Amino acid sequence: MSLSKSPLVDIHTHVYPPSYITLLKSRTSIPYIRTFPPSTSHRLVILPAEDTESTSRGRPVGPEYYSIDEKIKFMDVHGIDISVISLANPWLDWVDPADAAEAARSINDEVDAECAKFPGRLFAFGTLPLSGGAEVIGEEIKRLKGLKYMRGIILGTTGLGKGLDDPELLPIFQALQDAKLPIFLHPHYGLPSSVWGERANDYGHVLPLALGFPLETTIAVTRMILAGVFEKVPELQMILAHSGGTLPFLAGRIESCIEHDAHLKAEGKLGKGRKTVWDVLKTNIYLDAVVYSEVGLRAAIQASGEDRIMFGTDNPFFPPLGEEGGKWASVETNYQAIAGALGDGSESAEGALGGNAVRVLNLEV
Repeated sequence: MSLSKSPLVDIHTHVYPPSYITLLKSRTSIPYIRTFPPSTSHRLVILPAEDTESTSRGRPVGPEYYSIDEKIKFMDVHGIDISVISLANPWLDWVDPADAAEAARSINDEVDAECAKFPGRLFAFGTLPLSGGAEVIGEEIKRLKGLKYMRGIILGTTGLGKGLDDPELLPIFQALQDAKLPIFLHPHYGLPSSVWGERANDYGHVLPLALGFPLETTIAVTRMILAGVFEKVPELQMILAHSGGTLPFLAGRIESCIEHDAHLKAEGKLGKGRKTVWDVLKTNIYLDAVVYSEVGLRAAIQASGEDRIMFGTDNPFFPPLGEEGGKWASVETNYQAIAGALGDGSESAEGALGGNAVRVLNLEV
């Protein structure tokens, strides 16, 4: 691929800060980090399906999960100039309400300090104390705006526990809109394990990650659209992980079902002023390019627009198996998809690789 004239920016890349790792190691229930004898290696368990005797019993945790120096090494290997790091799932959703405010402050300050070690190369999406209640969340949003390297927040699809169409989230969405902090929306729970069938444990992580995560995102955003969130908070900006799941591909079908739904019509929800799925995709939503194929990326581009696509790696997940050093195939696949869909070295490709992120997230100190 041609060398990028703009900075190469990775907006989907995770870090579990050292204090978060320590916290997870102290726990005995999901989420937690532990060893499973006879192995002595630590494994991260964040999903119920990973807490059973199966081929997906957690994930091995090494320095690439928590070391900011390892993040920089990864960036250098792949020619990445800037990374916008975020805490990975399950964030702080599970923290006791009484501890939520302090946990969020501590983690966000720690991440901001990590960014300061490499000024201009690292920025971050902050984490909200979702279990702490609206007032605590609002205070942290105000505080995040004042942290030097914070450029938005990362949010899971359950919101406060009831989904993103929960009316109690509206003041929080409004506060994020007012603060001009975009939401990086990331899945966590996937779909109920029962949908995968009796032999699901024979297939490692493939079914929940390849299918469950994208569908979780699609369902969450569709519920927001059905609830009228984007009419009530019209300038709310969201960046959807994994190219929006299946939303770009299914947008037409979702819109047709909405327009032909007698219940929604009877409720007066199909009248003038309604934002269509297409309107939301082109005015409220950005999509990362973590879809691993030109076919999927073309759908994302057509749904939201060339100027609303941003490169990502999903590091430290999807590393090479049994190989040390060198470039990751999962990352190179995303490079190639952008080159194929937008034209290697084109202005549009430059935007997807970094220009769009620099503009949208104000990636200058």
